[in-house]
Amino acid sequence: MDPKPYWIGFNLVKGVGAVRLKALLEYFGSLEIAWQASPETLRAAGLPQKVVQNLVRVRQDVRLDQLYARIQNQGIQVMTWEDELYPRRLKEIDQPPPVLYLKGDLKLEDEWAVAIVGTRRVTVYGRQIADEVATFLARNGITVVSGLARGVDTIAHQAALQAGGRTLAVLGCGVDQVYPPENRRLAEQMIKQGALISDFAPGTPPDSVNFPPRNRIISGLTLATVVIEAGETSGALITATFAVEQGRDVFAVPGNIHGPQSKGTNKLIQQGARPLLKPDDVLEALELQQVQEHRYAQAVLPVDEVEVSILKQLGSEPVHLNELGERTGLPIEKVSSTLTMLELKGYVRQVGGMNYVSVREAPPEYRTGDYA
Repeated sequence: MDPKPYWIGFNLVKGVGAVRLKALLEYFGSLEIAWQASPETLRAAGLPQKVVQNLVRVRQDVRLDQLYARIQNQGIQVMTWEDELYPRRLKEIDQPPPVLYLKGDLKLEDEWAVAIVGTRRVTVYGRQIADEVATFLARNGITVVSGLARGVDTIAHQAALQAGGRTLAVLGCGVDQVYPPENRRLAEQMIKQGALISDFAPGTPPDSVNFPPRNRIISGLTLATVVIEAGETSGALITATFAVEQGRDVFAVPGNIHGPQSKGTNKLIQQGARPLLKPDDVLEALELQQVQEHRYAQAVLPVDEVEVSILKQLGSEPVHLNELGERTGLPIEKVSSTLTMLELKGYVRQVGGMNYVSVREAPPEYRTGDYA
C-alpha cells in the first residue's frame, strides 16, 4: 500500500509532531507498522499514554484509504519527508513538517524564494513598497512566498502574479479552506502559477492558534524574509524571528518613526535586520543575480555520464575534491571542471575547503543511464 495514508493518519493525531514521528520511524521502520502497533508497543516506542489514546481514537474513527481518496479527488497533493520534491530549504530547518498538503505545484525553481510579510493594516506607503518589491523579485525569477492574509500578503501575491512570476501561500488552515474568503479568486490564480501549502489536514478551519506555527514554514521555504510594515505585536515579526533562528536573512523596510505600522520594522533594523532601501538590495545581498544563469544551464546543458558518476558519490555529507577523484577514477582536473558545471546547474554546492555536497539529485532519466 502507498505509505502516504499512514503519514496522513499520524498527521491527524494530536501530540505527534516531527520529533515523535521520526522516533516512530526509527523504532518501527515504517509508519504502516507503527499505525498497526498495539498500545503496549506504542508506549514501548516512547509515546505517552495520552498520545497513544489519541492515536487509538483516530484509528477507530478514520478509514485511511477513503480519506486519502477524498484528498486526491479534491486535487490535493500530499508530500512527505520521503518525497524527492519536498522543499530542500524547508527540510533543512529544525523539525520540518512531516506532511505538506498542496494545491498547485512546487517546482525546483521555487528553491529561489523570498518571503514578503507585513501588517494587515497596510498604509499607502507600505502598499507601494510591497507591490514594488514583489514585482521586482518576480520579474527576476524569484518565487514570492507569503501567507494570503489581508494587507501586505495579498498585495505581494497579486504583484507577483501580475508580473508573470510564481508565488506560494502558506495557510493557517487546510488548503481547501481559503481565508480570508475574499481571496478565493486570488487563490485560484495562485494554483496556476504556484501553490497553496499547509501542514494542516484538509478540512481544518482557520484558527488564530494556527497562524504563528505556519510562519515557520513561510520563512523555512525561503532564502530571506522581507518585512514591509509591522506593528510591535505583528505576526510578521514572528516570521522574522523564525527566519533568524533558521539562519535566513531578514530585511525590513524603514518607516515613519511615529507611524504604528513602522514600529516593528524599525525595531528589527535596530536589532540587526538589513534595511531594505531599494528592491534589488535583496538580490545583491543574496547574490540572486545568478538565478537566471542556473536556470539557463539547467535548461540547455544536459547531465552527462561523468556528471552522473560524480553525483552518485555525493550526498548531504561533504566530500573532498581529492576523494571524489579517488572514488570515480577521474583526473582531478576533470572532477574540478565537472563540479563547476554541476554548481552552475544547481546540483552541487561547495561548503568550504574544496568539499562538496549534493543539492538535489539528477533527473531520473539520467540516473538510469539513459543519456539520449
